[in-house]
Amino acid sequence: MSWLDYLKAWPLYLLPQHAVSRLVYRLTRIESPRVPKAIALFSRAFGVNLDEAEHPDPASYPTFNAFFTRRLKPEARTLRPGLRQLVSPVDGTISQLGPISAGRIIQAKGHAYSVLELLGGDEQRAAPFAEGQFITLYLSPRDYHRIHMPLAGSLREQVYVPGRLFSVAPHTVRTIPRLFARNERVVAIFDTEFGRLAMVLVGAINVAAIETVWDGLITPPHRNSIGINQYAGLNLAQGEEMGRFNMGSTVILLLEQGDLLWESGRVPGYPVQLFAPLGQLLPER
Repeated sequence: MSWLDYLKAWPLYLLPQHAVSRLVYRLTRIESPRVPKAIALFSRAFGVNLDEAEHPDPASYPTFNAFFTRRLKPEARTLRPGLRQLVSPVDGTISQLGPISAGRIIQAKGHAYSVLELLGGDEQRAAPFAEGQFITLYLSPRDYHRIHMPLAGSLREQVYVPGRLFSVAPHTVRTIPRLFARNERVVAIFDTEFGRLAMVLVGAINVAAIETVWDGLITPPHRNSIGINQYAGLNLAQGEEMGRFNMGSTVILLLEQGDLLWESGRVPGYPVQLFAPLGQLLPER
């Protein structure tokens, strides 16, 4: 960590984070003849590969949000399912990964947080992951912002956890303690043949919307209390879309099983694409 990281991070404590994000929510849904030019400028500035999009012409999008949540061409990402393979649910960069030790997850060097607080404070919900594995994936503004299933699973529970909207950029992850357990987030708990899986969709400043395919738009509006929905019989295949962000953010995967063999080279800072293999699991015993 450097003094520059702290200098960039401390103003976030003072910002009206939810008000800023709701303004972004409205602005990105305005229809205007200027939208295609804004998309083209944004794409050049952040290095977005529009050739991978189902609709590569900026004029195809009526709003900036429609562009940001764009579909990819089917051939742009290919799922090659393995018998025991965990695949990346997003385009992004690995922030951290590894074992969960006594219910603690590494955020960055010198920072950790608990599974219990990340999943909304319920001990029964957190218990299966206490000695499991985790991976944190950061989505930058250039990335594809739909989220897919890393494993086939049956949805059992969705939890909305209110919180702040700190930036999740690398410099803030290095400096703000317990960042992912403080930000607003949506938790989806699945049963899989490899044990329990939690997918945590973490909100952030300017991330003005988190959606799931089964429940639509979850945030906004911001709420002050935890919201819990139970499900039964809702099955999603590996690779199937499960949600999306507006603007960049972070997805955290928690796995009950500790016997995960990470693919070679999967280290913090490593960029991955959707459906890239992350590791091999053993069937639940």
